[in-house]
Amino acid sequence: MAKEHILVVDDEEDILELVRHHLARDGYTVTLAATGEEALKKARRERFDLIVLDLMLPGMDGFEVAKALKAEPRSASVPIIMLTARGEDADVVTGLEIGAADYVTKPFSPRVLAARVKAVLRRRAREPVDEGQVLRTHELEIDMGRRVATAGGQALELTFTEFQLLTVLARRPGWVFTRSQIVDAVRGSDYPVTDRSVDVQVVGLRKKLGRHGEYIETVRGVGYRFKESP
Repeated sequence: MAKEHILVVDDEEDILELVRHHLARDGYTVTLAATGEEALKKARRERFDLIVLDLMLPGMDGFEVAKALKAEPRSASVPIIMLTARGEDADVVTGLEIGAADYVTKPFSPRVLAARVKAVLRRRAREPVDEGQVLRTHELEIDMGRRVATAGGQALELTFTEFQLLTVLARRPGWVFTRSQIVDAVRGSDYPVTDRSVDVQVVGLRKKLGRHGEYIETVRGVGYRFKESP
């Protein structure tokens, strides 16, 4: 079951409860907010994997909230699905230009929304890597282009899968990846890999990282994350 944390923002209580029910049934952790101001406060306190955001809110409207979320480092990369009765082309274009990942109009099918959520989270886990990028975190350095990783200045002899796994986790310190997301990001959604095989790969990678292996943290019942820098 998925364990991603989703923030749902809407001023209609029945809509909040409807979305919460269906997302929770799919295994997601769901937090609710009835105003844009409340949503921003929660986004500053907690880390979310995705935000479902209504446009027609009291006080700050959804466009203003989305702009504020994208302007803050903690929430800038969190995908937003806009859920609203405003379905005009101009509104859709504005939402997408702000950085929304998807746009669902009311009235909506909860099953369709759940499918959109799953699709956005899947795409997020498989975002393309900048081959010229060099990641530096803690005492690790990962050169994407040369496919070379070092820990404490020492070169690591990693397999293709181990290098991909390290890259997926290290690119987003603090973010929790489910085993299925890791499989999708490393090998693709059609690759026949079991949860157990992901655990085996993590064990092998930790062993090669030595004392740096502690940076890969197990989130019980969910998956793995890379430790955030202090």
